[in-house]
Amino acid sequence: VLWTTSLMAAFLLGLLLLVLQSPPVPSRPWERGDAEPPAPNGTVQQLPDVIIIGVRKGGTRALIEMLSLHRVVAAAQNEVHFFDWESHFQRGLPWYLSQMPFSLPGQLTVEKTPAYFTSAKVPARIRQMNPAVKLLLIVRDPTERVLSDYTQVLHNRLQKHKRPRPVEAVLMKGGEVNLGYKALNRSLYYLHMENWLRHFPLRSIHLVDGDRLVREPLAEMKEVERFLELEPQIGAANFYFNKTKGFYCLRDRGKERCLHDSKGRAHPHVQPAILHKLYRYFHQPNRRFFQLVGRTFSWN
Repeated sequence: VLWTTSLMAAFLLGLLLLVLQSPPVPSRPWERGDAEPPAPNGTVQQLPDVIIIGVRKGGTRALIEMLSLHRVVAAAQNEVHFFDWESHFQRGLPWYLSQMPFSLPGQLTVEKTPAYFTSAKVPARIRQMNPAVKLLLIVRDPTERVLSDYTQVLHNRLQKHKRPRPVEAVLMKGGEVNLGYKALNRSLYYLHMENWLRHFPLRSIHLVDGDRLVREPLAEMKEVERFLELEPQIGAANFYFNKTKGFYCLRDRGKERCLHDSKGRAHPHVQPAILHKLYRYFHQPNRRFFQLVGRTFSWN
């Protein structure tokens, strides 16, 4: 009996040591449909260290997917809309925290909501949460961004069996650029950037070139790593060009994945005369943006 009792005690002690020494396992991000968030060993939910603030149709999904290639990054899978939707903001920081992924000590939590950039009240709210937060803003040619915006709305209307409006009818009014079209305002980057710079220094905001991210993803992501002070991990092996889709896809730990088919849709044909008017409309606002951020971009 004594021998049996000693053997059982040794077995239980060994089992306890195994549990205590097991390395923490990162969790999948919590999703809204879950009854309650899982809590794997050694992981916690943290408020974001990094927020991708925009712009809409600038390449934010590609950016967060590429950033997730880095082992130190824990990315929220959904757009949380905490700082711009009153119904979410009124729930408070505890609710915001509950939307974050579980992460290991030393990992960076990243959230993206592209609508933050164009919402006037968001910069002050984010600063109140954490004035040291790092912000990523991905921008692209304003005219191309407007056309992507239109294309997304067009496909949404078609899916709902609604009659789409021709692109010319949306972009133009009385022979001139339709200033009432909301998508134009989203491409007036200087207007929104001025608001952000009232609350954050420029050194807290890294500008990602969305057009270059499509052509040269590795070079652009290396700059993001440097801004976030991350150990270089993202390399050429993480990208491969998909000839069918016409853009780069990702390779992560032996698995390959591309962005959803809703990304990178072809834009509708626009008459050259209309494009010229859009280029002319954005010319001066673009120059103001370049002066504001201290760099230029190769836009029409």
